[in-house]
Amino acid sequence: MRIAAGLTQTDLADGRFSKEYVSQIERGKTRPTADTLEWLAEKLGVDPDYLETGVSSEDRARAEAGLARAEALSEIHHYDEALDEFVAAREAVERMGARDIEFRSLLGESWALIQVGRNNEALELLARARELADWPAFSDVDRAAVLFRLGVARYKLSSIETSVGLLSAALELADRSGLGSDSLRADILGWRSRCYRRRRDWQGAREDVERALELAQAAGDKQATANAYFQASLVAEREGHFILARSYAERARGLYEELADRGNVGRLMNNLGGLNYTLGNAERAVGLLEGAFSVANETGSQVDAGQAMCSLAEVHLGTGQYADAEARARQALELLGDRVDYLYEIGTAQLSLGRALLEQDRLIEAEEMLLAADRSFEQTSSVSHRAAAWVAQGDLAAKRGAEREAARQYRRAAEALQDFRF
Repeated sequence: MRIAAGLTQTDLADGRFSKEYVSQIERGKTRPTADTLEWLAEKLGVDPDYLETGVSSEDRARAEAGLARAEALSEIHHYDEALDEFVAAREAVERMGARDIEFRSLLGESWALIQVGRNNEALELLARARELADWPAFSDVDRAAVLFRLGVARYKLSSIETSVGLLSAALELADRSGLGSDSLRADILGWRSRCYRRRRDWQGAREDVERALELAQAAGDKQATANAYFQASLVAEREGHFILARSYAERARGLYEELADRGNVGRLMNNLGGLNYTLGNAERAVGLLEGAFSVANETGSQVDAGQAMCSLAEVHLGTGQYADAEARARQALELLGDRVDYLYEIGTAQLSLGRALLEQDRLIEAEEMLLAADRSFEQTSSVSHRAAAWVAQGDLAAKRGAEREAARQYRRAAEALQDFRF
């Protein structure tokens, strides 16, 4: 830049330094102070940051604009479009070589990948983000943000114990940072609550979601508050407090509607449909679940549509409409495809389909589907759901007149659930 400006080393030194000092800077033999960088930048007509990093303010602005577009799309849950923007911004980010911009890009892209089920790809990006976060320029909150995403990805891959460890470490970092991180801590607690539910640790799940709700409300974060109410509803439902669960779900739905978060409005309608069915209002349940399916189609979410169909299959099964249950379960499986991060939902649809076939005396097909449900639940490490599959297999054996096999399956389920042997 000195040569391009037609300056000699003596000209650039301009009496402030020796030409030898300028030569040492140019050859990388010494590192100038911030004041010297500013003085040299003024002489050369560039930004100090450009001299230090080789990145101009225009390049930085261009990369940040690309990331901002991607993050905005992710914020409104348009994750496929967000990923396109993250990929488009990648070249500008890499060319900059700025750690803070790369870190921001890695966090954003990994979160979008997690949301579309590409968890292994997300883990690769997060490994690099974790390396960057070890630099002194990054805070404990930055490191907590990486561990949080790692924990969510591991949860999605059904590595529940690993997820708990990562989320607990993230929470410890955020707690000790002394920095404002209430929303992040609320999110961490909400996801750890999910892990505890998977382990049937209802007390741990409830304690985490209660703390998450306090933090979200203290931060004035409507999204985090809605998420916490949603999780509180699921915990209350698992504990058998169905009226309370419905109340929490309605609060969450109201907040999501205020935020125009159609995706989560649809998910709450699915949740409320199940609760209304449990409370004896099958007609209201069907209306809500059909509404959830419509919202999922509106937002372009196949997995949400699949979950709505799965719930409808359970309602039709419970009301004795076995052909309808079969049709809805098959549709759910088609929509859910091979999403390994939705194995619980896939297993539930397989179980509903197996039971619907059983009730129609299609025993060979039923057996195949019930075994598939057991395999799906095995991968989720969910003993309670495997027990449901074993009970169904016991009913199948009983229908065939195989009383000893039926008794074996029932005993297997009871021992798993009650932790004692007959």
